[in-house]
Amino acid sequence: MTQDGKGVTETLGGGPRRRRVRAQVRGVPLPLLVPALLGLAFLIVPLVALLVRTPWGSLPEQLTSAEVWQALRLSLVCATLATAVSLVIGVPLAWLLARVDFRGRGLVRALVTLPLVLPPVVGGVALLMALGRNGIVGRWLDDWFGLTLPFTTTGVVIAEAFVAMPFLVISVEGTLRAADPRFEEAATTLGASRFTAFRRVTLPLIAPGIAAGAVLAWARALGEFGATITFAGNFPGRTQTMPLAVYLALQSDPEAATALSLVLLAVSVAVLAGLRDRWMTAG
Repeated sequence: MTQDGKGVTETLGGGPRRRRVRAQVRGVPLPLLVPALLGLAFLIVPLVALLVRTPWGSLPEQLTSAEVWQALRLSLVCATLATAVSLVIGVPLAWLLARVDFRGRGLVRALVTLPLVLPPVVGGVALLMALGRNGIVGRWLDDWFGLTLPFTTTGVVIAEAFVAMPFLVISVEGTLRAADPRFEEAATTLGASRFTAFRRVTLPLIAPGIAAGAVLAWARALGEFGATITFAGNFPGRTQTMPLAVYLALQSDPEAATALSLVLLAVSVAVLAGLRDRWMTAG
């Protein structure tokens, strides 16, 4: 074999290049390695502490109590409904931001993503100002339809959708921007309406992005605390979700709070495991 052939073979087989990469990994500068390990420990040690301090002996008893299952069921139902609301209004919003060029689109995108950085308690206060009995919209809902949203199960769904929908919108918008718009244009030139092209062509293309965004929104809704307790309160069986149950248990029964936290940790790990293939494909 020629020298060039040997070089190609070594490159394809991971010869000298792979050895150079390994040498670079072994030669990580100490000023970078130390903070990196500190950052890793900062993120992992609290989770390990949660596992170590979990009362494994009394865990079945803690998790089979009526209050825990009540809070867990309410959390799962409300998070699912909040995700459904986010899908119904969030996917069209993401399409609008990705496909329509209009004045002020940057401002609209900033407002849509604002709940990502807004303190959840502030979001709950904002919802009260808008949808409370004396809110700018809530007063009309109360007078015209007799609807009272705060401190109800519906209020939990609204609070969770408010903080979770931006995750869906960002994911779907990014997927739409990566998708080739010429498929939609080809469908419209063949006589399909814009909505038909979106339903029959675009949706199948962006389905993985929608699924990933929905899972992230569901996980965010499941763990919501600040907006929920501010807008919906903490009433067992009606508005007390798992994060609120953890907070309440922490004040009187730390072992129960640890057990409930373990359930939420397990759900979060399951979500990350479910999205792993999506992230690996994107990478």
